[in-house]
Amino acid sequence: MKKILILAGEESGVLYANGLAGKLAGIPGGCEVRGYSDYGFDTADLAVIGIWAVVRRLFYFLRVRRTMRRAIREWRPDAVCTIDYPGMNLPLARYAKSLGIRAVHVVCPQVWAWKKGRIPKIEKSLDRLCCFFPFEPALFKPGFAVFTGHPLADAIDGARRPAGAGGTARLVALLPGSRMGEIEHNFPVMLEAASEIATRFGDGLRFAIPAASPRALSKIDGILRGFRPRAGMAAPKAEARLGGARELLFSADCAAVASGTATLEAALAGCPTILVYRAGAVLAWLVRRFVKGVRHLGLANIIWEKSGCAGEEPMREILQEEFTPGALAEALGRFVADASAREAASRRLGEVCSSLRAAGRGGDALDAVAKEVLGI
Repeated sequence: MKKILILAGEESGVLYANGLAGKLAGIPGGCEVRGYSDYGFDTADLAVIGIWAVVRRLFYFLRVRRTMRRAIREWRPDAVCTIDYPGMNLPLARYAKSLGIRAVHVVCPQVWAWKKGRIPKIEKSLDRLCCFFPFEPALFKPGFAVFTGHPLADAIDGARRPAGAGGTARLVALLPGSRMGEIEHNFPVMLEAASEIATRFGDGLRFAIPAASPRALSKIDGILRGFRPRAGMAAPKAEARLGGARELLFSADCAAVASGTATLEAALAGCPTILVYRAGAVLAWLVRRFVKGVRHLGLANIIWEKSGCAGEEPMREILQEEFTPGALAEALGRFVADASAREAASRRLGEVCSSLRAAGRGGDALDAVAKEVLGI
């Protein structure tokens, strides 16, 4: 029986980890899989964003690292497969390799955006790198990195709902992010914008907010209960729900989505989307100071940029100081009002996302990842 340690520290990574574990379970002789949860660590506690959030929980993260290093030494897996979450996961993969244990990392660190000098260190830390974007393997030495296709492109099979049917939109999705800090920064602005849009378009418009976890749902519900529209503004018909983000993006006429994997899900679903994000001042300064390799934040826009496409970006981005209720209401209101604008946006997103399916290979993206893990 093979022993594989699969480490994923965020919600999207956990979904990939569960899918990969399912692929590995059927191999001859069987496969025992362990992860962070087997050693007492919860995904919601691991997924924090921002410098100060990490500093405040420094001793917790030191305990995670210490515990997982001990697990690698004592359990001696045949391979360690780390998924995204590079700040914690790449050092653990490097530690495993130093002990003679094979190490695979899934989801290429964003070296195309910043710190290309990390590439030699990444190559020394791993035996294989599985990339979800087609432009990434060329950044590394031949044979080290492989494009597997993107699991979301397999999960969202391209049967997009025709966007723009009818006149005025009826359903708008609001996705403020999965982390508590993201919800605090993004959701109040989204609600203010929803109030402006509801005032303009009337009672027939609904807003749905999917929460990634019970904690996120509680946070969103608290902000909803405390929201009071400005004088002269309508209260939006808004309802939070647990999960169902992907299904909502297929059924919604348009969306406002905080940067992250959800923007790629929106693009693959063909949902006309405005990308929004507001981070803390220190993190925003660091991003502006060090991120030089791309001009965009959204994954669909980065694919479009790296592919050398011309014309307008497929997903408008409204970030930081520009992310105001008025700016979002104006941008999203165009999709609400104009069916042809929704159709055009959906078509552009489909064109960009077609490159995420690795043509000609058997199986899906997680099959390809499983083969790489077993192959080493």
